[in-house]
Amino acid sequence: MAPYPEPPDAGPLKTLPGIVQWLLLAAGSATLISLFLAIQVPAALLIGSMIVSILFGTLGATIRVPRNIFGAAQAVVGCLVATSIDLGIFSSFLHDWPIILLSVFATLAASSVLGWAISRLGILPGSTAIWGTAPGGSTAMVLMSAAFGADARLVAFMQYLRVVMVTVAAAFVASLWVDTSAVGRPETVWFPPIAWPALAVTLIVAIVAGPLGKFLRLPSPWFLASLALGMLLHLGGGVPMQVPEWLKALSYAVVGWAVGMNFTRAVVWHAVRVLPQVFGATLVLILFCGGIAWLLSHELGIDPLTAYLATSPGGLDSVAIIAAASNKVNLSFVMALQTARLLIVLMLGPALAKFIARNVRA
Repeated sequence: MAPYPEPPDAGPLKTLPGIVQWLLLAAGSATLISLFLAIQVPAALLIGSMIVSILFGTLGATIRVPRNIFGAAQAVVGCLVATSIDLGIFSSFLHDWPIILLSVFATLAASSVLGWAISRLGILPGSTAIWGTAPGGSTAMVLMSAAFGADARLVAFMQYLRVVMVTVAAAFVASLWVDTSAVGRPETVWFPPIAWPALAVTLIVAIVAGPLGKFLRLPSPWFLASLALGMLLHLGGGVPMQVPEWLKALSYAVVGWAVGMNFTRAVVWHAVRVLPQVFGATLVLILFCGGIAWLLSHELGIDPLTAYLATSPGGLDSVAIIAAASNKVNLSFVMALQTARLLIVLMLGPALAKFIARNVRA
C-alpha cells in the first residue's frame, strides 16, 4: 500500500461527516461478515470488511485507518500467527523433512514462475505478482508486500481469490474420500474466558512490536517484530499467549479496512480486467500441487487425501478443518508441511520478489 493513499474518488459518501462514515462502514462490515460466516466463506472477517471498505473507497469515503491503529492490528495478527505454530509440528517435520522440503520448494518454484509470467506479460508489476502468487499466509503476504514495493491492494485481491478457490477445491477433493456434508467450522466463542496473564503478554508484544521493529529497521515492522517476539516467547520460553476471537475479529477488520479503503475505481477496474488471468494462474498452481500430491501418494504410499491437503497452496484454517473430518488423514503431516511452507515463504519471499522483479525489468 502506498504510504500516501490516492485521493478518494468523488461520490455520495464524500460529503458525509467522518463519524457517520465510520458508523456506516462498521454496520456494513458487520452485516457482510455475518452473512459470510453463516455460509462459511473462508477468511470471512478479512474478506467481508475489505469488500465493504472497497465499496466505500469507490464511493468517495474520506476516512482512513490511522497508521498506529493499523500497526497495532498488524501486531495482533503477528501474535496470532506465532501462537498457531506448535512445537509438535516440528517433531513431525523432523520425521518427514525431505518430503516436506521437496514439496515446499517445488510449490514455491511453481508460484514464482507463475508470478514471473504474470509480470513478464505485463498483467501486473513484478513484485506485486510475486507476492500475490506466494503460496500460503495470505494476510502475512498482504502486510509484508507493501514494505517491498508491491501494491498491497492487488496482492490482497490475488491472495484472497486463491484462498476461496483452494478451499472450494479442497472441500470437493475431500468429498471424494470422506463424507464432508456434515463438516462445519467449530462454533466460534467470541467472548471466551480471559486468561489475563496470557492476554497481557499478547498486548505487551503488540505494543512493543512497532518501536522494536522500527529500531531493528525491519520491513513491515509491526507484523514481523510481533511474529518473531511471539514465536520466541511461545516456542522458546513456553510463555502462554491468548488472542481472543473478539480481538482477532477487530484486528482483521482493521486490516481489511486499511487495505480496502485505498482501492479506487481505477484499481478495481484493473482487478476486474486481470481476473481471468489471475484465476487461470491460481488454477494452474492448484493443479500443480495436485500433481505433487499424486506423486507423494503414488511413489511414497502417502494417503491420497493427506497428500492433497498437505500440498494445497494455502487456506490453512480450512484445510485443517477438512483434514480433521477424516480419521484416515495424517493431520500432523498436513500441518507440518503447511506450516513449513508458511515459514519458508516468510523468509524467502522478499529476496524472491526482488530477484524476479529485477530480472523482469532486465
